[in-house]
Amino acid sequence: MIKPHGSEQLNALYVDDEGQRQALLSEAEQLPSLLLSSAAAANAVMLGAGYFNPLTGYMNLNDAFSVAETLHTVEGLFWPVPILNLTDQTGIEAGSRIALRDPNVEGNPIIAVMDVDAVESVSEAQLDMMAEKIFRTLDPEHPGVATFKSQGRTVISGPIQVLSFSYFQSQFPETFRTAVQIRNDIAAAGWEKVVAFQTRNPMHRAHEELCRMAMEDLNADGILIHMLLGKLKPGDIPADVRDASIRKMVDVYFPPNTVMITGYGFDMLYAGPREAVLHAVFRQNCGCTHLIVGRDHAGVGDYYGGFDAQTIFDEEVPDDALDLEIYRADHTAYSKKLNRVVMMRDAPDHSKDDFVLLSGTAVREMLGKGIKPPMEFSRPEVAQILMDYYQANA
Repeated sequence: MIKPHGSEQLNALYVDDEGQRQALLSEAEQLPSLLLSSAAAANAVMLGAGYFNPLTGYMNLNDAFSVAETLHTVEGLFWPVPILNLTDQTGIEAGSRIALRDPNVEGNPIIAVMDVDAVESVSEAQLDMMAEKIFRTLDPEHPGVATFKSQGRTVISGPIQVLSFSYFQSQFPETFRTAVQIRNDIAAAGWEKVVAFQTRNPMHRAHEELCRMAMEDLNADGILIHMLLGKLKPGDIPADVRDASIRKMVDVYFPPNTVMITGYGFDMLYAGPREAVLHAVFRQNCGCTHLIVGRDHAGVGDYYGGFDAQTIFDEEVPDDALDLEIYRADHTAYSKKLNRVVMMRDAPDHSKDDFVLLSGTAVREMLGKGIKPPMEFSRPEVAQILMDYYQANA
């Protein structure tokens, strides 16, 4: 199986041993507490689950600057996005041991214990520098920029021991999986070549066929459909609805034992190209050999070019940085000539009128009115689940 990023073995920071975990929880109740931001809590979940291997905790300011500027830590580890614990809370001191509390669960239970290496102030100009590099914009309307700049001006860094996976395990017991679990499942299935498909949306016909194309083109053993389960921007479809629609699509339209449906506990960054590279890092940690990167991967609005998330792998990612490879997807659409979904680059004899093209806005309007999108766009079983959701929330 493909090696994890940056190490021979996966270094998940979740404390598996029940006795040790209970002892740490008891200790943590006596420690000073820090209520995390949702973004920092999601980072803790990803560290605990092994997705952010080989990191051992939150980055300090020098590493954060270095990653933002060069895609490497000060010591030279390739990494695309700073993994930070930003806060406005005062009273935390370097050298202390603290309990980290979960903002997303009632009662703010302890999610991790942290040994504080450094407590550093970050200026507005420094936040702007990092945001500009990560998101390629400082527009306050960009949801990622808005979140990044609202968390606080103090960086608290150091190693952590993770004691909980927040709400993800309880709310999505059939879907949430750690990188450790996914690697074990891939090994048990005997898969060697595995293609990951990232999604924060329901999967329509184009997405379904894209998975099928990648699997066939690469002669892969299986597809990992890996959905984001954390916080999204307003208007995005909730995780439970996406989960139900994806499971229905796979049950009806894919052969048995060719797809793993899984999810991970992270808040969407909407960082476009940089987030695509982060997706590649943690899919390698899952044991995947390939990641599908399509049009406007991890993008939002019109902040990124259609294929910037592909070209970053050519222009900024060193050849030896990752073992995982990307599968480059073009615009996909339903061909009236061929009666199937195709990548538009593979149909040079087609005109625009030969394709069925629907915008996401048009489809959402149809669903909200109780009109099923055409079968060329969405499987009827999937459309029904989405239509029920939109009508219930109209």
